[in-house]
Amino acid sequence: MTLTVHLERLGTPERSFLQSLHLSVKPGEILTLMGPSGCGKSSLLAAIAGTLGEGIRFDGSVHLDGEPIDQLPTHRRGVGLLFQDDLLFAHMSVAENLLFALPAGPRAPRDAAVQAALAEAGLQGLGERDPATLSGGQRARVALMRALLARPRALLLDEPFSRLDAALREQVRGFVFEHARQRAIPVLLVTHERDDIADPARVIDLGQHA
Repeated sequence: MTLTVHLERLGTPERSFLQSLHLSVKPGEILTLMGPSGCGKSSLLAAIAGTLGEGIRFDGSVHLDGEPIDQLPTHRRGVGLLFQDDLLFAHMSVAENLLFALPAGPRAPRDAAVQAALAEAGLQGLGERDPATLSGGQRARVALMRALLARPRALLLDEPFSRLDAALREQVRGFVFEHARQRAIPVLLVTHERDDIADPARVIDLGQHA
């Protein structure tokens, strides 16, 4: 499953954020996007996911495994997102947060999938907990497992490690990268930190495409 983006221009009628950009991310590969604040990094991820704000236009195309997805509604694109905030639902338990990502169906296999995800994330026995009672690293792992349970065909990471301290950041980063590679999911990572780079040979400075 390869993610391909061809961008001619991204921006408002008054201002271009990015232009003349082509990128391709292979299964299990992590491509890092860097650049100064305001250069359009988050807007590019939103264009790929189909969540661009009103007034911002994307001129280009997005393909997943050769299939054009840029005209599809967000929920049909098969793109997972992780942000700075874990965005767990405060009114749901940890297990309910994970169940939310699964398609409707018989309860037993869905519950089994949730328990398997908790075990994989090292969170056995925490399904009934309130997300607010978890540590930052635990919440980050729940957010990742929720994204993966939706079986995304590509994963977009918008500075998801930025609010973690150095030791926890390294732990969670390794957890995210390992799971993406195991599942052969193409990953686009936006970050300001060079320590987050998975492959120094696969970095794009978006400041050069402003």
